[in-house]
This record gives sequence, C-alpha cells and structure tokens, in this order.
Amino acid sequence: MALRARNLRGNLLFYNTNPLRITNAFGPDVVSYFEDFTNIAVASDALTNWTVTLVEAGAGDTTITRPDASGGTLLITTDANEDDGANLQLTTGESWGFAATDFGTYFGIRFKSGEATQSDILVGLCITDTTLLGGMTDGVYFEKLDGGTGISFVTEKDSTETQTDSLATFAADTWTTLEFFGTGASVKALINGTVVATHTTNICNDELLTPSIHFLTGNAAAETMTIDWIRAIGVGRA
Repeated sequence: MALRARNLRGNLLFYNTNPLRITNAFGPDVVSYFEDFTNIAVASDALTNWTVTLVEAGAGDTTITRPDASGGTLLITTDANEDDGANLQLTTGESWGFAATDFGTYFGIRFKSGEATQSDILVGLCITDTTLLGGMTDGVYFEKLDGGTGISFVTEKDSTETQTDSLATFAADTWTTLEFFGTGASVKALINGTVVATHTTNICNDELLTPSIHFLTGNAAAETMTIDWIRAIGVGRA
C-alpha cells in the first residue's frame, strides 16, 4: 500500500488509506510519539517513560510483560479480583492538545483483549490521573465498560462529557484499531479505519493531554489486554 502525504500548515503528515489516519509527521510544529514495544524496557510493574499504577486486590499480581511477537506487543494481565488492573500514562509530558493553536491532533492504538464483556477499557489522550476510569476531568478517549461490549467515544472538558455510545461491538481476542483526529472545533473518531462519530462539543481546549491506557478486569478472574502499537501526533504551536 502506497504511503501518501499531505501538508498541514507547513508540516508533512503521512497516511496510508485515509488522511485522518496519520502514521508519521515531520515539520517545525510536530510533536509525536510511537511505540511498537520492540525496544522498550519492561518490568512486571514498570514501563520506561510511562507512569504505571497497578491495582492488585486479588491473591496474585497485575503484571506488564513483553511477550515474543512479530513486530512487538505489550501484555497487561490483571490480578484476579474485580477492578484489578493497570493505569498507564506517558510521562514524557502532557504535549498534545486541541487549543486554537493546535492545527491537528491524532491518536491511535491497536489492541485486543481476551474477554469482551468482563473488562473495563479506556484509551486515548487524557489529563494526568492515576484512576482514569474513576472520573478524570479532561480527555478525548474511547471506552468499553464492564458488563457490555459497546465501544463509546468521549470528548470531555472540565468534567463535562459529550459521549457517543454503541459505535461498535467489542469482540474477544480480536484486534481492534481505535483512532481519532481533530482540532478544538471538531474531532472525528475511527474504529478499524471507518469514521464512526464526529464531536464538536466539550473538546478539551484548555489543557494539554498525554497518551493513556486503563484496563481493569470486570470479574473475579485475571484478564488480558495485548497492545500492538500506540501513537500520538500533534501539529501546533505554543
């Protein structure tokens, strides 16, 4: 598949099939992060450049490992008590935003989980918070809550949300790609390459955000989340 490019305010953005699905970018106003977990230090409770907060109420441990896989993956395995799991946030800085000076911001992640219903999942760009699913104040993110399989997209500013539900059905052990791209005026959400929602309200434009993952088990059993890659690309000026 041919790589294509487009110009955004003097910055070059690369994409494959859809101009919203950014794979890389170069230019004076670009801030980017890409991780495919092929060359990153991982311990059972630590990940280089990420703040990891574990919940381990069960008899075992919530762990983070890097199993052998083509192209690299990260595996989160929860402890075996309901709501055990892990909260991960990139700690190299809250560097992505949707203010008027931000010309375009992209986030994407490809992952799967061993359980479709009994799990809580949140991925996106969020304000620093060690319990994201417990009620953050600002972010743009996808979530899938315990007891259901519907994927929702949320834009949240100062604890006020715009939420679109049932955008897709999450399936166990099936790779899913969640992405969004937009500005402070409009953010488009994509699931597996298809635009499924457009939000124009409650887009956080007064806080900078960071790549974030929160995964919890929804029952008294250990559950898994496998992440293939995660990336965040922003084009804007301070």
